Amino acid sequence: MRPLYTKSKILRRSRALRGSRDQWKLRLVFWIGAVSTGLISVLFAKMADAAQHLFHGMRGVEGWGYLMPLLVTPAGFMACCYVALKFFPGAQGSGIPQAIAARHLEDMEDRTRLLSLRIAIGKILLTVAGLMSGASIGREGPTVQVGAAIMMQAARWGGIAHARGLILAGSAAGIAAAFNTPMAGIVFAIEEMSRSYQSRANGLVLTTVILSGLAAMGLVGSYTYFGETDEVARTAADWSMVATCGIVGGALGAAFSALALHLTLRIRRWTQPARLRRSLLLAGCCGLFVAVVGILSGGETFGTGYEQARAALEGAPASPLYFAEKLAVTFASMMSGIPGGIFAPSLSVGAGFGSTLALMLGANVGLGALLGMAGYFAGVVQAPMTAFVIILEMTGNHDNVIALMTASMLGYLTSRLISREPLYHGLSRNFIAEAIRTRRAQQRA
Repeated sequence: MRPLYTKSKILRRSRALRGSRDQWKLRLVFWIGAVSTGLISVLFAKMADAAQHLFHGMRGVEGWGYLMPLLVTPAGFMACCYVALKFFPGAQGSGIPQAIAARHLEDMEDRTRLLSLRIAIGKILLTVAGLMSGASIGREGPTVQVGAAIMMQAARWGGIAHARGLILAGSAAGIAAAFNTPMAGIVFAIEEMSRSYQSRANGLVLTTVILSGLAAMGLVGSYTYFGETDEVARTAADWSMVATCGIVGGALGAAFSALALHLTLRIRRWTQPARLRRSLLLAGCCGLFVAVVGILSGGETFGTGYEQARAALEGAPASPLYFAEKLAVTFASMMSGIPGGIFAPSLSVGAGFGSTLALMLGANVGLGALLGMAGYFAGVVQAPMTAFVIILEMTGNHDNVIALMTASMLGYLTSRLISREPLYHGLSRNFIAEAIRTRRAQQRA
């Protein structure tokens, strides 16, 4: 007869092996989610670029192409708004507020209304459709929601309990893969998504960013988003540009953010009695405004604004009024309620503002564009670390760290004096409130 202690030892080994298999299953599901985030981010980027090229190709058609946006852009805005409201509720806007709201919600069902594979698919398709219509939106914010949704789905499939940590990790991976900026993804997770950092989440964030980044690099290779720049602030005139871009850019960013938060609440109240009809009317009017400004600007304000920002960084100044026009159409695109982010358009506004300021002051245009991006972007999102790290990684300009940090910090401080509430966190409150109202209505029923 086998001794009792031997049977006990065998039982412990069996449980250990079973536990080890379960742990490896969880890890495998997590790794698949992280790699999928990177691959889908690359696919999303390719689709977004193709959509913009198609729109500009239609504009180039001889004869009617010049006025084509007057029809296509309003119709496209209305179609995106209708599909989002009817089939993909929760997909509207940037996507970052939804990810922030999901981290604050406790119930998994409430989170699923904001982060699911269905919403992720709708987000990608409708953002691409918006770009195909000429909207001044970006794919980077939507990639945050997509990454968070993928990791949430991985959590459901694998039975992983740390939902908040996975949302944080998926959001970081989305930014990292969208811009090819791994450090910015991590900083974004710390500064913007959580506003604090829990040590138990560091492994999730780092591992997800690494795996998604490797997957993206496997498809497109290593690159800097805006190419390499080597402009450095050296003279007193250059440092005066640092201060001016930081303060004035931060004030512009704060005005954008404060007005967006104010009007978003007003629009929600206005559309409430007849949500679908009034939302479509608003989307159509915003689309018409974007089309008119785009035609008057010679097509410069349509799309993400990537080409204009890169040209300014390379020393070719944007039109003097480009930053104001781009700011206006980005604001209109955001207020329309269609899916799409403001990261890339905001960077383009900042680059245009900085290049215009450099022309006025007789300074270096490339340096002005770089500093304008830092000041304005930090003013909009009120996340100075994310601003300077993301611009640093996107331009490869490691010799200009102090100037970028200074412009970002000045932009942030100026913005805080004007608008106390950060844009994305202010917008996230609407989704949290909507989730609470929905749950109470279900309980009463």
